[in-house]
Amino acid sequence: MKLSELLERDRFSLSFEVFPPKTDTAFDSVKLATEEIAKLSPSFMSVTYGAGGGTGRYTLEIAKNIKENHGVPTLAHLTCVSSTKETVKEKIEQMKEAGIENVMALRGDLTPELEGSDRSRWAYRYAVDLIHELRECGADFCIGGACYPEVHPESANQKEDIKHLKEKVEAGCSFLTTQMFFDNNLLYNFLYKIREAGITVPIIPGVMPITNGNQVERAIKLSGSFMPQRFKSLVDKFGSTPAAMKQAGIAYATDQIIDLFANGITNVHVYSMNKPDVACAIVANLSDILGEKK
Repeated sequence: MKLSELLERDRFSLSFEVFPPKTDTAFDSVKLATEEIAKLSPSFMSVTYGAGGGTGRYTLEIAKNIKENHGVPTLAHLTCVSSTKETVKEKIEQMKEAGIENVMALRGDLTPELEGSDRSRWAYRYAVDLIHELRECGADFCIGGACYPEVHPESANQKEDIKHLKEKVEAGCSFLTTQMFFDNNLLYNFLYKIREAGITVPIIPGVMPITNGNQVERAIKLSGSFMPQRFKSLVDKFGSTPAAMKQAGIAYATDQIIDLFANGITNVHVYSMNKPDVACAIVANLSDILGEKK
């Protein structure tokens, strides 16, 4: 099922993101974790591609298994950073053969060896280039893109960022998923600005439960996220106690999701980090809310 159809439903729902294994030996354990999350009946599950496409060969295997054996719609990530036209076209053909209907089109993270490379030589410099490729490949994909409520790290300012975001939508994005954020007011302000700019496609907020104090530094590095004082206090108080931090992080994420639902958001995407217990706890916390009409 195409996500453009799912996002039109008027019931609250959660979707989850999982990532493929980095090695053959880890495949079975990762597959099992994704299957446990699929048992929670999310609206869909997205499967990442890996920095520099390093784990891309497992993305389709995980996505296909979730879709065919567990009945959960999937969103397969595809990145194009430093890839050749031939490589990307090959990946697109593999997606067609696997019956993938939904694709998350991303430039991809810059690995250390790519940081200083000459980007002018790349076949695809930006995600919008990949979106055009997906639109012109002959397959009727439902294409998603990423957006940053707090400005893309490489954008000069939010006005420029929104301009590029509109280009992605005009190129063919049917929906956008946000990078993680920890202050809902930042999202609401962002939504106002992009609607004012004429971007009308569905926006899916992305929420990451921070269940380990060590995750904070990585989260800031990946997204440049603003950490509100309330969240900082939570980490300061419970960060050194694993069980308490896990419980507090799940509670904080749950609170974020409830507030989003209460303010007109229908679907929330949870960066579950392949942790079925965390995903299950959030679903349990929302047991009487999920399924309610918006």
